[in-house]
Amino acid sequence: MIEENKEPTPLTSIGEFGLIEALTKNIELRNTSSILGVGDDAAIISASDLQRVVSTDMLVEGVHFDLLYTPLKHLGYKAVVVNLSDIYAMNANPTQVTVSIAVSNRMSVEALKELYAGIYLACEIYNVDLVGGDTTSSLSGLVISVTAIGEAEAKSIVKRSGAKENDLICVTGDLGSAYMGLQILEREKAVFKDAKGVQPDFSGKDYILERQLKPEARKEVIEYLAEQKVLPSAMIDVSDGLSSELIHLAKSSDVGIQIYEDKLPIDVNTITTAEELKIDPTIAALNGGEDYELLFTVPLENHNKVKHKLGITVIGHVTDKNAGYNMVAKGTETMIPLTAQGWNHVS
Repeated sequence: MIEENKEPTPLTSIGEFGLIEALTKNIELRNTSSILGVGDDAAIISASDLQRVVSTDMLVEGVHFDLLYTPLKHLGYKAVVVNLSDIYAMNANPTQVTVSIAVSNRMSVEALKELYAGIYLACEIYNVDLVGGDTTSSLSGLVISVTAIGEAEAKSIVKRSGAKENDLICVTGDLGSAYMGLQILEREKAVFKDAKGVQPDFSGKDYILERQLKPEARKEVIEYLAEQKVLPSAMIDVSDGLSSELIHLAKSSDVGIQIYEDKLPIDVNTITTAEELKIDPTIAALNGGEDYELLFTVPLENHNKVKHKLGITVIGHVTDKNAGYNMVAKGTETMIPLTAQGWNHVS
């Protein structure tokens, strides 16, 4: 934690190499495949009979996060976790990450140590090694780029393109909570700006705020499926909204989709907050994004192994391509076409 009443240390006082030393001196390597980590021109990761999977994600201040209400430790944690979620979505095991940051001089050494405390915590909890990265200056705010590396047997890797007609469509956890957490943060930010000194009111919102600020990757679900010998036919993580991800999966697999509105897993805190803000909870679940749950399909015979296990919900089934992408409205037989209205990273 940043010590109160202590003068922040300017970045200029220690320089780039001093900063790297300050942020990385306590790194521990946890995986045998991590031969050499931070400290040389490149990390060394041992090759094996397993296939490597690699994913990179970037978080940009003012686009993906607001430092007015985002604790730096939470931000560091989230930056790693959102990349690990992509590795799990390939049914692989993450082993290493690299972290690069672009930072302005308004940030102190203590602030960046707080950011890295979150990065290290995520590495510890998910048993991955931080093996490298880069630091540079920024004139427009903080930028964090994380690359995650994982491994899996070739026969175990799951892509988006394997869904078959009549497969069950499953999703982990609940949907829309991270989006509603963001709405509460933005509401309180607006109140704070309009009435200086007014304290934010987050009472009863702990769950949805944590879902936005400190998401978790679904490692336990991947482990459970392996234990049950259930290999998903297709999988993707829900980062841009359920509707968008369903369409990505369906297009990749050349199939249609049918889900049911009354099957969508929506937490009661999400529902009450959505009603408070006059937002349709279903819209939040379909289009909110940043849930980082796993969306996957499995053959019908696996129904009893997945339904209500570890928070897995069966929300529909795969159809013929010509049937399109649809949701059956709650309490009716009305088909509502699904559209990709989730988070657009380049809008």
